[in-house]
Amino acid sequence: MSENRIVRAAAVQIAPDLDRADGTLERVLNAIDEAAAKGARFMVFPETFVPYYPYFSFVLPPALQGAEHLKLYERAPIVPGPLTQAVAAAARRHGTVIVLGVNERDHGSLYNTQLIFDADGTLKLKRRKITPTYHERMIWGQGDGSGLDVVETAVGRVGALACWEHYNPLARYALMARHEEIHAAQFPGSLVGQIFADQMEVTIRHHALEAACFVVNATGWLSDEQVAQVCPDERLRGACRGGNCTAIVSPEGKHLVDPLGPGEGILIADMDLALVTKRKRMMDSVGHYARPELLSLLHDDRPASFMQQPIRSQTISRSLDHEQQPASDEPSTVPSGRGGPGRDADGAPDQRLAILRR
Repeated sequence: MSENRIVRAAAVQIAPDLDRADGTLERVLNAIDEAAAKGARFMVFPETFVPYYPYFSFVLPPALQGAEHLKLYERAPIVPGPLTQAVAAAARRHGTVIVLGVNERDHGSLYNTQLIFDADGTLKLKRRKITPTYHERMIWGQGDGSGLDVVETAVGRVGALACWEHYNPLARYALMARHEEIHAAQFPGSLVGQIFADQMEVTIRHHALEAACFVVNATGWLSDEQVAQVCPDERLRGACRGGNCTAIVSPEGKHLVDPLGPGEGILIADMDLALVTKRKRMMDSVGHYARPELLSLLHDDRPASFMQQPIRSQTISRSLDHEQQPASDEPSTVPSGRGGPGRDADGAPDQRLAILRR
C-alpha cells in the first residue's frame, strides 16, 4: 500500500550539450547530484535528452538531414553500456530512482527510449516509444507492447510515456491497469511554441486525475545560441522556442509547485502517496469505476521479434529421421495425415517439410 509514504520528486529542465559527445551525460550526472542534495528520491529528465532530442528533424527537409542524422547515430548510446553504468552508479550512490530519456542505438536503428533505474542502480525498465510522432518517424523505429509496463521501485509503482503517447488513451490505460502510482512524462520542450506547453499541461493534469497518480513531467530547453545552431534560417527559429512545461502534479490534478516555462531549473516537490488512495476511493478507473464486461483493453505485451521459428529444429530433425526408419508402433512426430508421413491430410506433399529440407 502507498499510505504514509512521502517521496520528494525532482523534474529536471536543462539544456543538452549539442557539441560534445558525452557532454549531455555530464550534465545529467551533475543534475542528479544537485537534486539529490535537495533530498530528491525520484527524478525525471526530458525526452531523448541524451545526447539530445533531434530538433533538426523538425526544421530541416529530409534531403538535408543526412549529416545530422548520422551524427546522432554516432553519439546515441547502446543499452546497456557506459551510459547506463554511469547513471546506475549515480542512482545507487544517492539512493534515488531516475527516469532518463535517450536516443538508443540498436545496430542499424535508433529508438526513443525511456530508462527507469531503481534506487539500487538496477535498470528496471527499458521501453521504446510505440509510435514516433510526425517528423520523428524519419529518425526512430517503433517500440512494442512489452514496454507498456509499470515497475516496482523503492518509491512506488512507476510507469512512463513519452510526449504524444499521452494522446493515446489505450497506452495510458495499459499503465493505469497496472496500477501506477507515479507517472514519468517526458516531452522535448523548445518546440512549436506556447500552444505546445498549454496542451501539455492539460494532458498531464488529465492523466493524473484519470489514473489517480502523481505525474512528474520534464521538458527540454534550448538556449538562444542553441536555437540558432539548430536553425540557421532565422525564419524557422520560432519553431524551436516555447513548449516548456516542466511540472509535478498530484492525483487531484493540482500543481504541487509552479510549472517551469522557458529557462533552466529543477522543480522539487513532496508527493504524499496517500493521495493515490484518497483519489481512487472516489474514482478508480481500473477498479470500482470500471465496466470491463462492456469496455476492456486488448494488449499484446510480447516483445517484437524479427525472426520466427515456428517449428523447433530438434523436432524437425527427429521428424526427418523417423521418415527414414522402418515402420514401427511408435507414433510419428509429424502428423501423417491421409497420405502418410510427409503428406498433408489430402495426400499432397507437406509443404512445411519441403521448405525445411532445403
